[in-house]
Amino acid sequence: MLQVWRGTDRYRGGDEAAGIDTRHAFSFSGFYDPDNVGFGQLVACNEERLAPGAGFPEHPHRDVEIVTWVVEGELEHIDSTGRTSRVRAGDVQRMGAGSGVRHIERNAGSGPLCFVQMWLVPGSFGSGTDGQSGSREPEYEVVHGIADGTPFAVPHTEAMMHVRRLADGERTAVPDAAWVYVHVVRGVAEIGSGPADEDEASPGGAERERLSAGDAARITDARDLEARGAGGPVEMLMWEMQAEPGYG
Repeated sequence: MLQVWRGTDRYRGGDEAAGIDTRHAFSFSGFYDPDNVGFGQLVACNEERLAPGAGFPEHPHRDVEIVTWVVEGELEHIDSTGRTSRVRAGDVQRMGAGSGVRHIERNAGSGPLCFVQMWLVPGSFGSGTDGQSGSREPEYEVVHGIADGTPFAVPHTEAMMHVRRLADGERTAVPDAAWVYVHVVRGVAEIGSGPADEDEASPGGAERERLSAGDAARITDARDLEARGAGGPVEMLMWEMQAEPGYG
């Protein structure tokens, strides 16, 4: 089943006076919808827009894997383990909160900053590498300039992110998986199966869905699907997930 969630229907958050505009795909912070709390192991997909100098003061996380994709600008990260970094467009950042970590995120550049931040619940919630709840030390990594098509596996989960950049009319396979989440970062894409002719439906009667920047597709039991650029360059983040969160 393929369900489209439009970017215009995201929950709006942030602090306009502080230069922060946040758009939530799932229940988050002060927004709660019992029918929209996550998909597979993904429990947050936030589009963040920060004005120069704006940011999030030091705050805590634990038992969550946080993956950040910078769309435009420069993101500064500082955390309680002493790590600092500058993350730029095309870079992917992962912070494994483990037993607990505090961090600061802010716009370190002179222009606007836009990034997509995605949170995943580990496959075994609260478990460390030694099997003791909450015992895993925080982890951090940045991949600079990740290449198109390079899979990014998230440790402690059964999730993998694929970066896809397509020209107009170019196609790529959607991963076969129990749960697939596709977020369109920029451009326009079509997702479906079968012929690319706009007048034809996909086999089985399922028509292709057209997604613009900010839109997302949530697909369960994905099989034999493809995505194609539909009018200029398109950039997508595809999450391939084989499990839901585990608690224990």
